[in-house]
Amino acid sequence: MIIREKYLSKIRPFYDQDLIKVITGIRRCGKSVILLQIIEELKQKDIKESQIIYINFEFEDYSFIKDDMDLHNYVKEKIVNEEKYYLFFDEIQNVKDWEKAVNSFKASKNVSIFITGSNSDLLSGELATHLAGRYVSFNVYPFTFKEVCEFRNLKGANEKEKAFNDYIYWGGLPQRFMMTDEMQTKTYLSDVYNSIVIKDIIKRFNIKDLDLFR
Repeated sequence: MIIREKYLSKIRPFYDQDLIKVITGIRRCGKSVILLQIIEELKQKDIKESQIIYINFEFEDYSFIKDDMDLHNYVKEKIVNEEKYYLFFDEIQNVKDWEKAVNSFKASKNVSIFITGSNSDLLSGELATHLAGRYVSFNVYPFTFKEVCEFRNLKGANEKEKAFNDYIYWGGLPQRFMMTDEMQTKTYLSDVYNSIVIKDIIKRFNIKDLDLFR
């Protein structure tokens, strides 16, 4: 795992700001990793683990949180004193009316809120409506080639040239560098593509003729 300082350096000044921190980007570009890196930095600043509430809504453990009231009640039980709490909501678009709970936390609790989302439900124009301008957003992208070199510890020119050709062909989604062969890479990227098409584009625009769309 590499520290994505390019993004952390932009988010870091807002760790304790009242604004909601919104991290967006395509699926599997590394948003969850950035949240976990932020959490590690907070712990290094002596923020207690009990003050950090992290929920990944793609995990089965949190499948019971279906709407804003479920989220509100769960978090309310975790906030037990007047200390500042840091709330991390990963893939929050999976929760119906999530913005109601987030706005409520912001208005009534001593919290710093971070949220991520992959699909078009978190487009900036709609965020302004959902959060009434009380947020700052950061768009995350897959690895740059510089990050690829750091991740794979590439030094020599020949290594870098081969890796660059590979990068141009397959792209920079972080998880694909864990694939061991071409078949795995193709399968993984196909799954990501289908996830974006089906879960984001088709769902958002209510496309009926899937064959024509594809």
